[in-house]
Amino acid sequence: MTDAHRFLTDLTVVLGTAAVTTVLAQRLKLPVVFGYLVAGLLVGPHLPFPLVATVDTVQTLAELGVILLMFALGLEFRLRRVASVAATSGLPALAETSVMFALGYGVAAAFGWSVAERIVAGALVAISSTTIVTRTFDELRERGRVADLVFGILIVEDLVAILLIVLVGTVGTADRSLLGTLVQLALFLLLVLGVGLAIVPRVVRSVVALRRPETTLVLAVGLCFLGAWVAQQAGYSVALGAFLVGSLVAESGEAHRVETLVHPVRDLFVAIFFVSVGMLIDPRVLAAQWSAVVAFIALVVVGKVVAVSLGTLLGGQSLRDAMRAGMSLAQIGEFSFIIAGAAVATGRVRDFLYPLAVAVSAVTTLATPLLIRSSERVTMRVEAALPHAVQTLLALYASWIERIRSSTAGPSSAITRALGLLVIDAALVALLVIGVALRGDTFVASLAPRLPGGTTAARILIGAIAVVLAVPPLVGAVRTAGVLARSLADRALPAGGAGRLDHARAPRDALVVALHVTIVVMLGVPLVATLEPVLPSRSALVLLAALVGALGVAFWRVARRLQAHATAGAEVIVLALQQQVARGGTLDDLQHTMSRVTRVLPGLGEPVMLRLPSDAVAAGRTLRELNIRGLTGATILGITRDGEASIALPTGRTVLHGGDMLALAGSSSAVDQARTLLEARAVTATAS
Repeated sequence: MTDAHRFLTDLTVVLGTAAVTTVLAQRLKLPVVFGYLVAGLLVGPHLPFPLVATVDTVQTLAELGVILLMFALGLEFRLRRVASVAATSGLPALAETSVMFALGYGVAAAFGWSVAERIVAGALVAISSTTIVTRTFDELRERGRVADLVFGILIVEDLVAILLIVLVGTVGTADRSLLGTLVQLALFLLLVLGVGLAIVPRVVRSVVALRRPETTLVLAVGLCFLGAWVAQQAGYSVALGAFLVGSLVAESGEAHRVETLVHPVRDLFVAIFFVSVGMLIDPRVLAAQWSAVVAFIALVVVGKVVAVSLGTLLGGQSLRDAMRAGMSLAQIGEFSFIIAGAAVATGRVRDFLYPLAVAVSAVTTLATPLLIRSSERVTMRVEAALPHAVQTLLALYASWIERIRSSTAGPSSAITRALGLLVIDAALVALLVIGVALRGDTFVASLAPRLPGGTTAARILIGAIAVVLAVPPLVGAVRTAGVLARSLADRALPAGGAGRLDHARAPRDALVVALHVTIVVMLGVPLVATLEPVLPSRSALVLLAALVGALGVAFWRVARRLQAHATAGAEVIVLALQQQVARGGTLDDLQHTMSRVTRVLPGLGEPVMLRLPSDAVAAGRTLRELNIRGLTGATILGITRDGEASIALPTGRTVLHGGDMLALAGSSSAVDQARTLLEARAVTATAS
């Protein structure tokens, strides 16, 4: 009976305090999750607060929260959905997780932490928080293309997080190799998914057909905990089992109904989970590790904004969407807590990693709404700082990537073969480096007695052999990336027929170079991040910086070469439009002229004509003030003006006049958004 009274008291303290702190947080326009963390700090054992909850009781309830949270995430995961978001979200997700893991590992190394702690630190900062982003977007009423992009990235990150949770749970173990861990994990997944797909979807559909919500809820929660128990018995995290069962339930096609029923139960226990996280915040530990806390906060905010933004830009999104996505994902959350807990449970890393993750999450959670609100202002400043040639390249690059995605042809044999060879080459390099790192000392010990220079000569010889063996797959990967880049570029900007002048050569060559370097970098970054624990100290960060630097140099050169082509094309466009205007052509005539010119000069996107109303708000303002390119990603190729000289590729100082004919280029979504923005302002101005 005493235990029952203690449990009731703890539940009352936790939920009562959480209710007060979350109400205050919402009054102060702070994230709800931040209120939960404050409640945990207050009722925890580290502050002299009159209300104290038993840590063990709250931790037990929090474990239920983790299970239900992962089950809910699994309900949102389906292979078909992953395939649908991979084209737009796969690249930024891969860039973020790889870069952040490498940087987190490097920062931990700078503080002198052990290899196991470095790996955990990299994993902690690699994954953003689905729960925090979802709640923040709901509170700010964020919807539309950016929200879809962000949630697509989070779906891909969830898969990476599951793998990290499993691997971190075995970090530092000597009795299980990485390869063995992966093989056992693959067998476990095959068994659970194979059996589950044959049973779970059918059972769920049959129970839902009864139209008894309470029965469906009991079944769903029961399956959730069954999956968690199976995973625990197999030696894996309960989070993995709950996630797998959630994905199996999603395959029934009834995920929405189940999620609606589970949602209130999940929210209750997830609230307790975040309170339990706050209870582990020890101000004394954080004070002792204050420099690490500050460093990782800065790393998460700056690193994620840059990594996600660059990855999104390379994926063909506008600068505005890329920056907003990056600033929306600049936090860590529930996955970091789960990863830290799994690592600490092994006993091979120090306990301070958990409160460090909590402190970094608390600050970045608090900063997330502020970052999202300020993204427009930051985007304007970044766009204004970019050279004009780079601005033009980004707009045209987005239109080229859109044409690649919208190509009706299926994957060609060249593309499929190139992708397969890239994976094989990367795997060969990884296996070679890992093999030398793990067995190098054995090879040195066997060779040293036979060489005149002893141990030193043996190490040099083994290193030389490793380099020689690594060169062929590395060179092969670079060449294969070139083949893949050429195949993709041909889809966006196909060459003319035999004997015809190839007008698309210049932009296609620019696209080939951009894609070639992008593919090499996006293959190299995950490879470097994977091999960082076995590479010499700081060499991974040097390689990472070299890859990003090569990307920047290549894009700058491409931008400068493309600028001349774009300028010449824009001059032809405005000249043709000026002649059409002089003949009194209608807007349809101008659009038809534009289409004929762009067929002769491909590579400038799909320009669309827009006549700026004479009473538009944009009239009399400069392009820098309007920031059309920064807000939408579209660029203005030319301006045709009655009675005045036309302007090709106008600069930020160019002033728009009422009646101007604007040739807008970029991806279709960017052009539509630019047109809507200009026309909406005109309508508003007229209405007022």
